[in-house]
Formats: sequence, C-alpha cells, structure tokens
Amino acid sequence: MGPEPSESNPRPALPRSVTILLTLGAATLVAFGVGAARGIFTPVFFAFVLTLCVHPVRRWMQARGIPRGIATGTTIVAVFGLLAGFGAVLLASLAQFSALLPQYADEIDQVSARLTGMLEAIGVGPQHVQAMRDGFIEFLGGFLGSFADLVGSLVIILTMLILMAIDGSRVPALLTHLRHHRPALVSAFIDFGTGVRRYMVATTVLGTAQGLFNWLVLVLLHVPGAPLWGLLSFICSFIPNIGYFIAIIPPLFFGFLTGGWPTVVIIIVVYGGINGVIQSIIQPKYVGNAVSLSETLTFVSVLFWALLLGPTGAILAVPLTLFIRTILLDSEPSNVWWRPLTGDTTDIQPLLRQEDDAIRARRARPRPAAPPDTEPDTGRAPRP
Repeated sequence: MGPEPSESNPRPALPRSVTILLTLGAATLVAFGVGAARGIFTPVFFAFVLTLCVHPVRRWMQARGIPRGIATGTTIVAVFGLLAGFGAVLLASLAQFSALLPQYADEIDQVSARLTGMLEAIGVGPQHVQAMRDGFIEFLGGFLGSFADLVGSLVIILTMLILMAIDGSRVPALLTHLRHHRPALVSAFIDFGTGVRRYMVATTVLGTAQGLFNWLVLVLLHVPGAPLWGLLSFICSFIPNIGYFIAIIPPLFFGFLTGGWPTVVIIIVVYGGINGVIQSIIQPKYVGNAVSLSETLTFVSVLFWALLLGPTGAILAVPLTLFIRTILLDSEPSNVWWRPLTGDTTDIQPLLRQEDDAIRARRARPRPAAPPDTEPDTGRAPRP
C-alpha cells in the first residue's frame, strides 16, 4: 500500500499543461472581446486615466475646505476644457494636412519619380513604390484620424468623467473598507494610480515642451505643416521606443521637399537630440521607478495594444500594461515574485550589485605573467 498524499501539498486538479492552455485560450477570448468593443473600451479607459491624473487636484481643493461637489465639478470642467482645446487643435491640424498634400503634389511626384528610379535599379518595381507612398499617407491620416475619433467620443468620455469623478469622491472610504479584507489589492491599486499619474503627467509636460520646440525649429526651417508635426511629436511622445520614428518621418519628407538634404540633416539632429535628452535623462529622473517595465515588454506591449485597439492603444500601452500587471501580479501576494520578469529590479538589486562587484573584481585581478621566451627547438645539437 503506497504512501498517502500529503495534505499540505495537494495535487493540482488539472495538469500544468492543461492549465496553461486554458489560460492562454481565456486570454485570447478576452483580447478578442476587448478588440471588438474598442469603441467603448478605449474612451472608458481613457476617461479612467484622466480621472486618476486629476484626482490630486480635487483632493487638494477638498483639503482647503472647498465643498466636494464644487471640487468635483471644477476638475470635470477643467479636463473637458483641455480635451475640447486638444480636439480643436487636432481637427485644425487635420484640415491643414488635407490642404497640404495638393499644394505639394508636383514635388511629391518628382520625389516619387527619383525614388522609383533608385528602387528600380535594385529590382523594386514602380507599383511597389506607389503602394509605399499611398500606404504612408494612409497610415499618417489614419493615425491622426484615430485621435479625431477619440475626440469624437467626447460624449462617452465626458459621461464617464462625471460618473468616475462622483464615484471617486468615495474612493478613500472604499479603500479604507477594503484594506481590512484585501490589503494587497488596495496597496496594488494605490501604487498603480500613483505610477500611472506620475507617468502621464510627466510625459504630458515633457511632450508639450518637445512638441513646441520641434514646432519652433520646423518654423525656422520653413518646413510646411509645422504646427501639425509639432502636434504629432507631442502625441508620439506617449508611444515608448517607436514614437520618435513615427514623429520624425513627415517632417523629414516635407523638409526634403523644401530644403533638401541640409534640412533633413538638421531635423534628424534636432529631433534626435531632443528625444535623447528627454527620454534618457529628464523623463527617468521624474518618472523614476513608477513604471518599472522592461524595454522588451514595453515594446511588445505597444505592438500588442496597437494591434488590439488601433493607434490609440499604442498611446495607452503603458497604463494598460500596468493595469494588467496590477490585476494579475500585484494584487496577489503569491504572484509578486513574477514582478522582476516584467522589469521591476527592486528585489534583485542585491544580486545585480553582486554581479557588478564580481565583474569589477575580475577586471582588477592582475593577469598572470607571460612565460619567458625560449629558443625554438630546431632539432640540432647545441654548439660547443
């Protein structure tokens, strides 16, 4: 008779492989469901992020004795005013883009002819060049148009802002109540709100400065559509890793049409310098460890959410990924050990320091002395 199974370590109800397949299948169904409901999901989550960002303003007003209703209404009006202003600028920029293409139709055809000749020399047909040009224009129009659709969803966004702002006034009491039952869940959501707020506010401020500076440089270089490209630079600042490459392509193209290669070089230097300073020096200083996502996971999340929700998903990729990590990992203490795999190096800092110390020790270790040179053996007897 075999030993009885231990009660402290019961066997799982399903094999691990079956559990993994069921989890992947459920995640796929959820992803398809979210993608099918993107017209509702995207503005709702966008309103949720905006509510998180303005929550400290309402809390600051209440701390100074302003009634809860007035504080909530003031934040709603302020956020909606910002959205309305952004929508007006975006629609004006789209109108400018629509009027810009016919003005430079001849120059675009000339550049296409040169490009066609260069690509034909390496074996690419003219129909592929035309498809590339049409695809680029369609992508840029669709990229900006997706934000126009988001602004067009102001009814949903405004409604959710009002409802979330009203419900948000009861969040402190709700968290206090839940802390007695699920303290890990409450801590996870508080950290999520703080991290997303810090990331979005810092990115908005730095993106605004980046867009204004790029717009000024493009105006000085006489690049057509400078306000539109400055706005595009601001929007793309929310897209990690690849936003810079999306924002720089249109100014390079129209700068080449008007100023040739010198203008192209100046735009590359200016855009590259600003992007490097902001993303490598300034943004990490203010955002700090609020995000703690690895570069690989960040890049994959941008691709995944863009595929699922369109260009707006790329904008919200970091908050969405942080929200998923909060639900799956941070809210469950038994799953917190997975966090280092997502890019949070807090728990493995001692190990990283040990590795760095070992590398420095090996580098400082003296190398063994080379053996003395010996006379090569020629097979002859030594001379007397």
